[in-house]
Amino acid sequence: MAELRTLPSDLASVVARLLVATSVTEDIDQAYQYAKKARGLAARVGVVRETCAIAAYQAGDWTAALAEFRAARRLTGRASYLPLMADCERALGRLDRALELVTGPDAQAADHATRIELRIVESGIRRDQGLLDAAVVALQGPELTGGRIRPEYARLYYAFADALLAAGREDEAREWFGRAATADVDDDTDAAERYEELDDFSFDDLGADVGDDDESHEDDEDLDDDDDEDLVDEGLDDNDLDAEVHERAEDPKAEDPKAEDPKAEDQGTEDDDADDHRSGAEGR
Repeated sequence: MAELRTLPSDLASVVARLLVATSVTEDIDQAYQYAKKARGLAARVGVVRETCAIAAYQAGDWTAALAEFRAARRLTGRASYLPLMADCERALGRLDRALELVTGPDAQAADHATRIELRIVESGIRRDQGLLDAAVVALQGPELTGGRIRPEYARLYYAFADALLAAGREDEAREWFGRAATADVDDDTDAAERYEELDDFSFDDLGADVGDDDESHEDDEDLDDDDDEDLVDEGLDDNDLDAEVHERAEDPKAEDPKAEDPKAEDQGTEDDDADDHRSGAEGR
């Protein structure tokens, strides 16, 4: 913290301890209190105002955070605060001001890493405006076209996946959450969890499709059963069969087809006479 050398040694020591406490304290509100104490002791030191701005940002005090970032930028001249300043404007609902920050001349002159962060903020602004496709376009660039996964682009991959998901492009979103999880070696994002959620969602969809096929198969079986029942209904039941057998037993004609055909009976008599005639001839 070279900037603290401008302070008296004893004061610099106190401020330094407060800045360290701000960075290591897990309680966001308590960390913000430490930062405000440091600002009260050294308000004209850029690193102090930067630390206070970040603490206010994390605590959700957007107005205070924006004021502190502006002060830090005046003291240090750094453009790296622009994405956070634009995000504060966005959180306050001032989307036009936020867009001015991310597209203005200072943003164009910023370093590459800062411009990537500005694109991420612009994507969020477009989503707030309801322009979901524009949110995807705002993130596109050469960093997303190469096949190589780079850790420094983990946040960009994550934001791109999130924008794709918001635009209803789930398959592409899952792919980019996977890339973000691979790139995020420090676990700064929840990309791995988001990827698994979408992966589980896909399996659920597949299971639903299989379930539909099973239901369709069951419906087919039900139709077959209905057809069988219709055939049974159209046929004879057991009582009808018994009645028919009894009726046939009482009707001789039902047993002897010849009894139903007089010509067949006459033919039978002629055949018997012919046989008797042949037998007589042979005896002679």
